[in-house]
Amino acid sequence: MTKFEDIIERDGRLVYTNVGDSMMPLIKQGRDLIIIEKPKGRLKKYDVPLYKRDNGQYVLHRILKVRNDDYVICGDNRFSKEYGISDRHIIGVLTAVVRNGREVPVTDRRYNAYVHLWCDFFPLRAFILKVKMFPKWIRRKYGKK
Repeated sequence: MTKFEDIIERDGRLVYTNVGDSMMPLIKQGRDLIIIEKPKGRLKKYDVPLYKRDNGQYVLHRILKVRNDDYVICGDNRFSKEYGISDRHIIGVLTAVVRNGREVPVTDRRYNAYVHLWCDFFPLRAFILKVKMFPKWIRRKYGKK
């Protein structure tokens, strides 16, 4: 089985169909393609790295804060921040999303407007996501077993 890091090393980039909902509304499973390239140096706030957790799981989430030795990362459709992801975990970085056959680079002004609206108001976004998840949590905790 070919690993993502092998494809990026061989081809210079990975074009892949996203799996999961953690980067919605930007990236929707079954609709969008993602283009991942090898990072050129240290990543910045708002970059979206593809990284591999110590347990082997691949994850595509956004950097909310750059620290000296690691990054604070969270999916656009999540409210729990992840700590301890360092450069050794990073495989590649999102450079574009392909939607309806049209490539939208991360340098696109509409993409950047989305990023700032979505990330700069993280506490509000986290509150909205928690409210949306509350009924599911209640059903799971007190629903039929």
